[in-house]
Amino acid sequence: MDRRAALRSIATASLGVIAAPALLRNRYQLFAHTPAEYSARTIALMRESTVIDMLCQFAFDDFRTDNVPKALRWRRDPSSFTEVDFAQFRDSGVNVLALGSGPANYDGMLRFFAEWNGFVASHSEWFTRIDEPRDLASIKRSGKVGILMTTQTSDHFRTADDVDTFYALGQRVSQLTYNMQSRTGAGFLENRDSGLTAFGQEIIARMEKVGMVVDLSHCADQTTLDALQIVTRPPVFTHASARTLLPECTRCKPDEALRLLADKGGVVGIPMIRFMIRPAPPVTVQHVADHVEHLIRLIGPEHVGVGSDLDMAGLANPMTKEPGIGAIANQPNFSRYNAYFAANGGAHVDGLDHPKRLFDLTEALVQRKHSDATIRLVLGGSFARVLSAVWK
Repeated sequence: MDRRAALRSIATASLGVIAAPALLRNRYQLFAHTPAEYSARTIALMRESTVIDMLCQFAFDDFRTDNVPKALRWRRDPSSFTEVDFAQFRDSGVNVLALGSGPANYDGMLRFFAEWNGFVASHSEWFTRIDEPRDLASIKRSGKVGILMTTQTSDHFRTADDVDTFYALGQRVSQLTYNMQSRTGAGFLENRDSGLTAFGQEIIARMEKVGMVVDLSHCADQTTLDALQIVTRPPVFTHASARTLLPECTRCKPDEALRLLADKGGVVGIPMIRFMIRPAPPVTVQHVADHVEHLIRLIGPEHVGVGSDLDMAGLANPMTKEPGIGAIANQPNFSRYNAYFAANGGAHVDGLDHPKRLFDLTEALVQRKHSDATIRLVLGGSFARVLSAVWK
């Protein structure tokens, strides 16, 4: 079977119906939920790449059954997760997703990891935990979805020895701080950025010793720069964007930090949160592609990836939910996000609130004439390089 026939076979087997005119144009309607058409090259790149989303939080609480969040139900009763549920993960084109979640305390995180390890073990026919480079190398062939155990906080590390404990439980990436001050450093919403603490320096040293990747996504500027100065292995911003394009959103990283990240061999993951891509609407996949291109020009494609900060269905963290404890919008200095929302209240980029959003990004990059090599780096090659380098 030649390449064109193979691509036609792939497309025909996918969700949705392919109209004959689309075949004649070498474009394919893959998914029933959208009339969007994708080029043969986009389909091939998604099929041939190991696609990594460095922040895809499985399912947010908006997915509820009998008022119980589905993600919580799935973790605590793995039998409630069905083949129908798995279909959206399988068909998304994402091969590895990083959880990037969990409680901000030791006991809560122990339970969180126990639940996720139980869930993955209960569905070993569909999921596998990504622990080491050979897991990344084999996940595409396996037909499964890889779960990368990561957190958006290091508050569960009471001492450096706890890094070893959670590494043994499967954690492979840890974000140094969340939004506020912690024992390791300052988050970007803190009143005063005091920089990396002595404890933070100790935690980074232990993380590098055991082979855990340092994530600086939410750190304040001085804390970010302090950490970048001392790391000896490639660090990451799993989900961040360039402040040059959004000067009012201080959650985004300045060029100095992005360049230093690249100098250290690290990677930044492009989020698909609307106010981290464009300062005001409209905001579409084309603006995400604009951001990708800016970072490629600034630091090179080998330092650019994807960290959507959405769940698999395309929902973002419900920041503005009812005024409950823990809602992000209730945190001090939330205005630093310069946040704005879609008509339905969501924080997603318009048109990307669905599981197949990386097909859309790939298509945008294909249309802009980027090389296959560059697109493969963005889809997962850049993050695979860093993960493998640190884990070994």
